[in-house]
Amino acid sequence: MTTKLPFKISTLIFVKNRDGEHLLIQRRKAPNQGCWSPIGGKLDMATGESPYECARRETAEEIGLTLQDSDLHCFAYISEKSYEAAGHWLMFLFDCHKPVGQLPETIDEGHFKFFSRTEIDTLAIPKTDKTLLWPYYDRFRAGFVGLRADCDPGGQLTLHEELRLPSGSSRPADAG
Repeated sequence: MTTKLPFKISTLIFVKNRDGEHLLIQRRKAPNQGCWSPIGGKLDMATGESPYECARRETAEEIGLTLQDSDLHCFAYISEKSYEAAGHWLMFLFDCHKPVGQLPETIDEGHFKFFSRTEIDTLAIPKTDKTLLWPYYDRFRAGFVGLRADCDPGGQLTLHEELRLPSGSSRPADAG
């Protein structure tokens, strides 16, 4: 039986600096309060905002980086059912090809820091980010994959891959 919860659509944008370090925000608000994650936010569905428009807007609002569609590569979507037993999410994941020049100033959403890819695995990040987000970033950021995750409030995470890259077409994970 599907739990009736609010449905939200969002974007996450993986931004790096010129040294290849990932920019993450330590969130001050739910969801994921206190955890480190890529920047992003919810689509303005009332205006018909597309995932690309949302990614550009959120990047400009949160870190002051102006992007064009060509600066972004949508490499995945993740549909999370019953996340934290509070809502269903559809997230579009974008790899940003335009580096950020410096550490952005703190905003009401949280503060920023740069991390190597290896350091991210040691941070306080949401459980689904450890299981889904970062492993799929490592494997598919050069291509595209679709995922469905049932985030059962009882603790069992069930994952279904809906799309796959052809064999041998994914890039190996970055060391840093």
